[in-house]
Amino acid sequence: MSVFGTISRGVRAPIIKKGDNLVDIVVNSVVSSAKEDGVEIQNGDIVAVTEAVLARAQGNYVTVDQIAKDVKAKTGGNTVGLIFPIFSRNRFSMLLKGIAEGTEKLVIMLSYPSDEVGNSLVTLEQLMEKGVNPYTDTFTEKEFRALFSSTVHKFTGVDYIDYYKQMGGDNVEIILSNDPTKILKYTDTVINADIHTRKLTKKRLLTAGAKTVISLDEIMNKSVDGSGYHNEYGVLGSNLATSNSVKLFPRNAVEFVHDLQKRFLADTGKKIECMVYGDGAFKDPVGGIWELADPVVSPGYTDGLEGTPNELKLKYLADNNLKDLSGKDAVDAMKKMIREKGDNLVGDITSQG
Repeated sequence: MSVFGTISRGVRAPIIKKGDNLVDIVVNSVVSSAKEDGVEIQNGDIVAVTEAVLARAQGNYVTVDQIAKDVKAKTGGNTVGLIFPIFSRNRFSMLLKGIAEGTEKLVIMLSYPSDEVGNSLVTLEQLMEKGVNPYTDTFTEKEFRALFSSTVHKFTGVDYIDYYKQMGGDNVEIILSNDPTKILKYTDTVINADIHTRKLTKKRLLTAGAKTVISLDEIMNKSVDGSGYHNEYGVLGSNLATSNSVKLFPRNAVEFVHDLQKRFLADTGKKIECMVYGDGAFKDPVGGIWELADPVVSPGYTDGLEGTPNELKLKYLADNNLKDLSGKDAVDAMKKMIREKGDNLVGDITSQG
């Protein structure tokens, strides 16, 4: 058993542009960096590639005008409700611009005290002080401002209510609520912009009488005027690219990782597990932000990465099963338990989940 445990190494690669052969770039970068640092590539090593460079190599981009055209075609382009967008210049500003351009009037309903991934307008303590019930209370922008004078984001310094009004232009109205059906007071045509709860939100709206409900995964799910697209996620997982375009989530990630694995096997003789990764799904304890604005953590990975952890809880075993052992005897006993552990430790106190 190696003294070193899991080691993560960041590999510097060239600047990747549309049309680049990413399999070549990744393999050459990993192999050359391993050689330079005297690292032995081994079976079972994992090579992870960020979704951003795969999408860039694919040229998977769309413009604001293309988003607007798709939105108008799918909603009719009259008065449209846009509910539960996350508060982010990188993630949503260009989408908002395109959606607003594709409609005559846009009623934006923001969630509060924070968005889906934890970006706050106000705090729970402020809600309590004002006697606000976030489960039932709906506000116009004017009513919300009367209660809370400042809604500036702690980390970015941006007031997203003002920012989204500016990005949307003159045809935007802001309301605040956590009940998706409240938007139906304004229009029966809705774009629900939530990420991980989108299917439930859409069902609630349709049940409540909405005529048309479009989720972000249904916008740009096909090419518009030669644009990029994502057939499964649409504009979910997109990022700001320029002042007039966004980069979408990458397509064909599963095909890519298997091509990458085959190339590593051919060049190194080793079976490497490969994955494309997006947001890491961690939660910042200070800002309360849950880092998962992508629709999934990994859109593509090889078969060896399938499954969930099946590990023993060393701290528990040290205090119980190994309490009367020390030194080499304790280490040997621990190795034996690892070798003999079952295939499924769910519910077993030695695993604790």
